[in-house]
Formats: sequence, structure tokens, C-alpha cells
Amino acid sequence: MLILAIESSCDDTAAAVVTAPGQVHSNIISSQFEIHAPFGGIVPELASRAHIEAIRPLVEQALLQAEVDLDDIDLIAATQGPGLVGSLLVGFTFAKALALVKNIPCVGVDHLAGHLLSSLLLDKPPVFPYTALVVSGGNTSLFDVRGHTDYTLMGRTRDDAAGEAFDKVAKLLELGYPGGPAVSITAEKGDQAAFAFPRAWLDKDSLDFSFSGLKTSVVNTVHKFKQRGEQIPVADICASFEQAVVEVLVEKTLTAAHKNNHGAVVLGGGVACNKRLRMQLSQRCSENNIQLFVPDPVFCTDNAAMIALAGYYRYKQGKLLLPDDDAYSRSPLN
Repeated sequence: MLILAIESSCDDTAAAVVTAPGQVHSNIISSQFEIHAPFGGIVPELASRAHIEAIRPLVEQALLQAEVDLDDIDLIAATQGPGLVGSLLVGFTFAKALALVKNIPCVGVDHLAGHLLSSLLLDKPPVFPYTALVVSGGNTSLFDVRGHTDYTLMGRTRDDAAGEAFDKVAKLLELGYPGGPAVSITAEKGDQAAFAFPRAWLDKDSLDFSFSGLKTSVVNTVHKFKQRGEQIPVADICASFEQAVVEVLVEKTLTAAHKNNHGAVVLGGGVACNKRLRMQLSQRCSENNIQLFVPDPVFCTDNAAMIALAGYYRYKQGKLLLPDDDAYSRSPLN
């Protein structure tokens, strides 16, 4: 089955052509970094306008690169949510319209489901069941994944997502946009033990996350240096902040895997590109005789190949879209 997939949940427009269950023929991503960089964050109105401009040329490029025509497509899959509604509606509506005109079956896909299955695009994918950590700018969640469409939420952030915390710290320290990579690059020059920033472990055995207190602690630290007229040790702050985030992510993921009695852990989402997170999670999994699966970086960030994969399994369940189905901003999985 040949699938055309579209992703537009946030600030990346993406299209892919995939043969089920996972042979990727094209996976095109159009970034909006230059548009949002002057504002230090995503401007929803600008994001949706950019999606409108990019969506058709991007789909045509994906088909061209895959060396197929629209008439060859057997299924169209599009991100239905969660995300910025204005952005979602561009890709989602385009997909529904295309499906109606060409009489092609169409499915809506939960963005989180795409991340939960993205490791299945690896040459040597994990087998079910496994514990999955999805960590990005909008989501930080732990799941018990038992099958292609069978996932149970185990823990989620109670406030800021990890990626959101990275972006806010980057803006505070004037490191530029996107914040996550900027903080990580700066952290490589710093001392992760320079500041004892808090780790929010929450209640005993809790698998939820909280990063607002950590963010506030960083803000207070920076203000103290400014009040004293001293130079801000940016690299040390970044390194200490990053370590505080990574430590909690890693240990709660290991706790969830032990609770599930799983021998495999999957990492997904944009923050999965973070080198320190990958390294420390890999080390802790190895110490606990657990296999770690991390998608290639292009499949960690928002992409359409993972939407095609998740869409295929929704199609097999018979979950086809109706013409009046709408996008949603909050995921029912979360």
C-alpha cells in the first residue's frame, strides 16, 4: 500500500510517501526557523500562513522524489492533532480535500502516535511491548506501548514540556531560536555541577514530570547575577539546567520500564536529538539490560513518514475520516 502523508502540527510543513509498513520513498520537511527566529518563538498566525504557502509545492516535491503520481496513492494520512489549530487545519484540510477529489481513503493521525511508532522506521526496529518516552516542545509523556494502536499513558508533564523549558531558558539567556539546540551546544562548554538546580521527582512512584520549578530556579539565578552586576556564567547555567532535565527524564523512563517489565525503551520527539539525553539514557538502559531504540534525527523531529506509518495501522482498523471531521488541539492519548 502506497501512502501519502502530511504533517503540519506546529511550525514544520512535512510530506512523505511511504510503502506500508515502513519503506520510506520520500520524506520532505520545510522549516520555518527563519520566520520565527526574530520573535524568539513560534507565532501561530505566521506559522499557519507559511503552511498555506508550502503545502502544495511540498506534496508535489514528495511525490516527485518518490517517483510516483497522485493516481498511484492508495491512502492519504494527515496529522489531526494535537498542535496549533491554525497550523493543523492547513495540512488536515488539504489532505481531506485531496482525498475527496481523487476518491482516496483518508485517515487522521494523532501526532503522539507517530512519535510512539517512529522507531519502527529503524532497520532493526523494536518489538512490542516497549516503554516509550515522547519528549518535545509540546509534549513530555511516558507510554506503555503494546501494539501499533495500543498505548497506555503512564505519565505526563504537569506544566511545561521539556522542550518548552529549553526554549524559555534559551530566550532568557538570549541564545536565539530554536532554543533546544542552542542550550545544548552552549552546555557542552559548561560544568553540569556548577548549579544545584532542583529535580522535580513529585510524589513517590509518580511518573509525571514538572519543569516549571526548574525554569523558575534558572530565572532567579540569572537575576541574582544581574542584580550584582556580575557576568552571567551562561555555559554553566545551560549545562546544569540540561543535566537537571535529562536526569529526571532518564530515571523516570527507567522506572516506567521496570514497572512494565519491558526489555525495550523507545525515545521519540524533537528533544530525542539531545546528545546528553541519548548518551545518559543509553548508559542507564545498558546498566539495566534494557535495549534502547532511538530513531534517526530526521524521524525524531516533526515529520510525515511517522504519520504515514501510524496512519496505515489506523486504516487497518477501519478508522477512516469523514468529510466533517475536525482537527483537535489536545491529544486524547495524553
